Amino acid sequence: MIGIQIAAEMKAKCPNLALGCVEAVVKTGAAPAGLEEALRGYEERIAKLPQPRAVLEAAAIVATRAGYKVLGKDPARYRGSAEALLRRLIAAKGMPRINNVVDVINLVSVESRMPIGLYDAAQVQGAIEFRVGGAGETYKGIGKYDLNLEGLPVFADALGPHGSPTSDSERTMVTEGTKRVLAIMVSFGGIGSGTGGLEHWTQQLAELLEKYAAATEVEKRIVS
Repeated sequence: MIGIQIAAEMKAKCPNLALGCVEAVVKTGAAPAGLEEALRGYEERIAKLPQPRAVLEAAAIVATRAGYKVLGKDPARYRGSAEALLRRLIAAKGMPRINNVVDVINLVSVESRMPIGLYDAAQVQGAIEFRVGGAGETYKGIGKYDLNLEGLPVFADALGPHGSPTSDSERTMVTEGTKRVLAIMVSFGGIGSGTGGLEHWTQQLAELLEKYAAATEVEKRIVS
Protein backbone atom coordinates (compact mmCIF):
# COMPACT_ATOMS: atom_id res chain seq x y z
CA MET A 1 0.00 0.00 0.00
CA ILE A 2 1.17 3.54 -0.73
CA GLY A 3 2.74 5.05 2.39
CA ILE A 4 0.54 7.66 4.08
CA GLN A 5 1.32 9.78 7.12
CA ILE A 6 -0.01 12.86 8.88
CA ALA A 7 2.53 15.67 9.26
CA ALA A 8 3.48 16.64 12.82
CA GLU A 9 2.34 20.25 12.31
CA MET A 10 -1.06 19.06 11.09
CA LYS A 11 -1.47 16.64 13.98
CA ALA A 12 -0.49 19.32 16.49
CA LYS A 13 -3.20 21.66 15.17
CA CYS A 14 -5.82 18.93 14.66
CA PRO A 15 -5.04 16.27 17.30
CA ASN A 16 -8.15 14.17 16.60
CA LEU A 17 -7.41 13.89 12.89
CA ALA A 18 -7.59 10.39 11.40
CA LEU A 19 -7.59 8.95 7.88
CA GLY A 20 -9.40 5.90 6.56
CA CYS A 21 -7.49 4.52 3.56
CA VAL A 22 -8.57 2.01 0.90
CA GLU A 23 -6.36 0.92 -1.99
CA ALA A 24 -7.64 -1.51 -4.62
CA VAL A 25 -7.50 -2.69 -8.21
CA VAL A 26 -10.76 -1.65 -9.91
CA LYS A 27 -12.59 -1.81 -13.21
CA THR A 28 -13.50 1.77 -13.96
CA GLY A 29 -16.55 2.34 -16.14
CA ALA A 30 -20.20 3.35 -16.20
CA ALA A 31 -22.16 3.07 -12.97
CA PRO A 32 -24.22 -0.16 -12.86
CA ALA A 33 -27.97 -0.03 -12.28
CA GLY A 34 -27.66 -0.90 -8.59
CA LEU A 35 -25.34 2.04 -7.93
CA GLU A 36 -27.56 4.43 -9.85
CA GLU A 37 -30.50 3.22 -7.76
CA ALA A 38 -28.53 3.81 -4.55
CA LEU A 39 -27.60 7.34 -5.64
CA ARG A 40 -31.20 8.18 -6.55
CA GLY A 41 -32.41 6.71 -3.29
CA TYR A 42 -30.08 8.90 -1.27
CA GLU A 43 -31.10 12.02 -3.22
CA GLU A 44 -34.75 11.20 -2.46
CA ARG A 45 -33.99 10.65 1.24
CA ILE A 46 -32.50 14.14 1.53
CA ALA A 47 -35.38 15.70 -0.44
CA LYS A 48 -37.95 14.14 1.90
CA LEU A 49 -36.36 15.41 5.11
CA PRO A 50 -38.56 17.98 6.90
CA GLN A 51 -35.47 20.16 7.42
CA PRO A 52 -32.82 19.10 4.90
CA ARG A 53 -30.34 21.76 6.01
CA ALA A 54 -30.08 20.04 9.40
CA VAL A 55 -27.67 17.53 7.82
CA LEU A 56 -25.15 20.36 7.51
CA GLU A 57 -24.82 20.36 11.31
CA ALA A 58 -23.77 16.71 11.49
CA ALA A 59 -20.83 16.14 13.83
CA ALA A 60 -18.41 15.17 11.05
CA ILE A 61 -19.18 18.31 9.04
CA VAL A 62 -18.87 20.56 12.09
CA ALA A 63 -15.51 18.91 12.88
CA THR A 64 -14.27 19.50 9.32
CA ARG A 65 -15.22 23.18 9.50
CA ALA A 66 -13.45 23.49 12.86
CA GLY A 67 -10.32 21.88 11.39
CA TYR A 68 -10.26 24.32 8.49
CA LYS A 69 -10.72 27.25 10.85
CA VAL A 70 -7.79 26.12 13.02
CA LEU A 71 -5.62 25.95 9.89
CA GLY A 72 -6.62 29.49 8.94
CA LYS A 73 -9.06 28.75 6.12
CA ASP A 74 -12.58 30.19 6.08
CA PRO A 75 -14.85 27.10 6.08
CA ALA A 76 -17.62 29.11 4.46
CA ARG A 77 -15.37 29.77 1.46
CA TYR A 78 -13.38 26.51 1.41
CA ARG A 79 -15.82 23.71 2.11
CA GLY A 80 -15.10 20.06 2.69
CA SER A 81 -16.27 18.01 -0.29
CA ALA A 82 -18.92 16.14 1.75
CA GLU A 83 -20.56 19.41 2.74
CA ALA A 84 -20.37 20.69 -0.84
CA LEU A 85 -22.10 17.54 -2.12
CA LEU A 86 -24.80 17.75 0.54
CA ARG A 87 -25.45 21.37 -0.33
CA ARG A 88 -26.01 20.27 -3.94
CA LEU A 89 -28.58 17.75 -2.77
CA ILE A 90 -30.35 20.27 -0.55
CA ALA A 91 -30.57 22.59 -3.58
CA ALA A 92 -32.12 19.69 -5.57
CA LYS A 93 -29.20 19.63 -8.00
CA GLY A 94 -28.45 15.96 -7.36
CA MET A 95 -25.08 14.28 -7.20
CA PRO A 96 -22.82 14.40 -10.25
CA ARG A 97 -22.54 11.15 -12.20
CA ILE A 98 -18.94 10.54 -13.30
CA ASN A 99 -18.10 6.83 -13.28
CA ASN A 100 -18.64 3.87 -10.97
CA VAL A 101 -15.58 4.53 -8.80
CA VAL A 102 -16.15 8.27 -8.34
CA ASP A 103 -19.87 7.71 -7.78
CA VAL A 104 -19.14 5.21 -4.97
CA ILE A 105 -16.82 7.73 -3.33
CA ASN A 106 -19.46 10.46 -3.52
CA LEU A 107 -22.15 8.18 -2.09
CA VAL A 108 -20.03 7.15 0.90
CA SER A 109 -18.95 10.77 1.42
CA VAL A 110 -22.51 12.09 1.76
CA GLU A 111 -23.57 9.13 3.89
CA SER A 112 -20.61 9.46 6.27
CA ARG A 113 -20.51 13.29 6.08
CA MET A 114 -16.71 13.01 5.62
CA PRO A 115 -14.59 14.24 2.69
CA ILE A 116 -12.89 11.52 0.65
CA GLY A 117 -9.88 12.07 -1.60
CA LEU A 118 -9.67 9.72 -4.61
CA TYR A 119 -6.47 9.13 -6.57
CA ASP A 120 -5.17 7.09 -9.48
CA ALA A 121 -2.45 5.16 -7.66
CA ALA A 122 -0.33 4.99 -10.82
CA GLN A 123 -0.10 8.79 -10.86
CA VAL A 124 1.00 9.11 -7.22
CA GLN A 125 4.77 9.48 -6.87
CA GLY A 126 6.19 8.03 -3.68
CA ALA A 127 4.66 8.29 -0.22
CA ILE A 128 1.87 10.71 0.71
CA GLU A 129 1.92 13.23 3.54
CA PHE A 130 -1.21 14.98 4.80
CA ARG A 131 0.01 18.44 5.70
CA VAL A 132 -0.78 22.15 5.66
CA GLY A 133 -0.44 23.84 2.26
CA GLY A 134 2.41 26.33 2.01
CA ALA A 135 2.58 29.88 0.69
CA GLY A 136 2.43 29.99 -3.10
CA GLU A 137 1.32 26.36 -3.50
CA THR A 138 -1.46 25.80 -6.02
CA TYR A 139 -2.82 23.15 -8.36
CA LYS A 140 -5.57 22.90 -10.93
CA GLY A 141 -8.61 21.41 -9.26
CA ILE A 142 -10.74 18.90 -11.14
CA GLY A 143 -13.03 20.94 -13.37
CA LYS A 144 -12.00 24.09 -11.50
CA TYR A 145 -9.60 27.01 -11.53
CA ASP A 146 -6.21 26.91 -9.78
CA LEU A 147 -6.82 26.34 -6.08
CA ASN A 148 -4.92 28.44 -3.51
CA LEU A 149 -3.52 25.78 -1.17
CA GLU A 150 -1.94 28.03 1.47
CA GLY A 151 -3.37 26.99 4.84
CA LEU A 152 -5.51 24.26 3.28
CA PRO A 153 -5.12 20.63 4.38
CA VAL A 154 -3.46 18.87 1.45
CA PHE A 155 -2.20 15.46 0.39
CA ALA A 156 1.28 15.77 -1.10
CA ASP A 157 3.55 13.22 -2.77
CA ALA A 158 7.10 13.57 -4.10
CA LEU A 159 5.91 16.02 -6.77
CA GLY A 160 3.96 18.20 -4.34
CA PRO A 161 0.30 18.65 -3.41
CA HIS A 162 -2.21 16.64 -5.44
CA GLY A 163 -5.35 16.55 -3.31
CA SER A 164 -7.32 18.08 -0.45
CA PRO A 165 -10.62 17.51 1.36
CA THR A 166 -11.99 20.44 -0.69
CA SER A 167 -11.01 19.51 -4.25
CA ASP A 168 -8.54 17.06 -5.74
CA SER A 169 -6.12 17.88 -8.57
CA GLU A 170 -6.25 16.88 -12.21
CA ARG A 171 -2.78 15.30 -11.92
CA THR A 172 -3.92 12.28 -9.93
CA MET A 173 -7.61 12.20 -10.87
CA VAL A 174 -9.34 8.91 -11.69
CA THR A 175 -10.17 8.42 -15.37
CA GLU A 176 -11.66 5.64 -17.47
CA GLY A 177 -8.14 4.23 -17.81
CA THR A 178 -7.49 3.99 -14.06
CA LYS A 179 -6.65 0.46 -12.86
CA ARG A 180 -5.72 1.01 -9.22
CA VAL A 181 -7.15 3.60 -6.87
CA LEU A 182 -6.37 5.04 -3.47
CA ALA A 183 -9.24 6.57 -1.49
CA ILE A 184 -8.58 8.52 1.72
CA MET A 185 -11.45 9.43 4.04
CA VAL A 186 -10.70 12.41 6.28
CA SER A 187 -12.10 12.56 9.81
CA PHE A 188 -11.26 15.69 11.76
CA GLY A 189 -13.40 14.30 14.60
CA GLY A 190 -11.32 11.22 15.28
CA ILE A 191 -11.67 7.49 14.65
CA GLY A 192 -14.92 7.11 16.57
CA SER A 193 -16.70 3.78 16.94
CA GLY A 194 -19.75 1.85 15.78
CA THR A 195 -21.75 2.69 12.66
CA GLY A 196 -20.64 6.33 12.74
CA GLY A 197 -16.95 5.55 13.11
CA LEU A 198 -14.13 5.79 10.61
CA GLU A 199 -13.47 2.04 10.57
CA HIS A 200 -17.11 1.33 9.70
CA TRP A 201 -17.11 3.76 6.80
CA THR A 202 -13.72 2.59 5.54
CA GLN A 203 -15.11 -0.96 5.45
CA GLN A 204 -18.29 0.27 3.76
CA LEU A 205 -16.22 2.04 1.11
CA ALA A 206 -14.22 -1.11 0.41
CA GLU A 207 -17.38 -3.24 0.14
CA LEU A 208 -19.07 -0.84 -2.29
CA LEU A 209 -15.95 -0.73 -4.49
CA GLU A 210 -16.05 -4.53 -4.56
CA LYS A 211 -19.76 -4.53 -5.38
CA TYR A 212 -19.88 -1.80 -8.02
CA ALA A 213 -16.30 -1.59 -9.37
CA ALA A 214 -15.22 -5.25 -9.13
CA ALA A 215 -12.47 -4.25 -6.69
CA THR A 216 -9.77 -6.82 -5.92
CA GLU A 217 -6.51 -6.77 -3.94
CA VAL A 218 -8.29 -4.51 -1.46
CA GLU A 219 -6.15 -3.09 1.34
CA LYS A 220 -7.51 -0.99 4.22
CA ARG A 221 -5.95 0.88 7.08
CA ILE A 222 -6.50 3.68 9.55
CA VAL A 223 -3.84 6.38 9.95
CA SER A 224 -3.94 8.61 13.02
